[in-house]
Amino acid sequence: MRDKTQTNSAEPGDRLIRAGAIVFFLGALATLVTVAPLFLHAKPFPTYMFGLCMLMGVGFLIAGAGVLQSIAAGRRQARAGR
Repeated sequence: MRDKTQTNSAEPGDRLIRAGAIVFFLGALATLVTVAPLFLHAKPFPTYMFGLCMLMGVGFLIAGAGVLQSIAAGRRQARAGR
């Protein structure tokens, strides 16, 4: 018997996890760009640029919320299956 779940179907929380991963990697890129002048002995970026590094934490929280949403949906589905 085939599984009822489609391979391309989106589970609850999947969009949050993907969005969180994108925001996290943008924050990681911003961190690399912001820290690079310190190692290259160039003029550092303005202070507000360091705020972009916080996107890593924001992305981590968004992805974590997606994981929790996915867990909650799985529990609801398991309870309905009993």
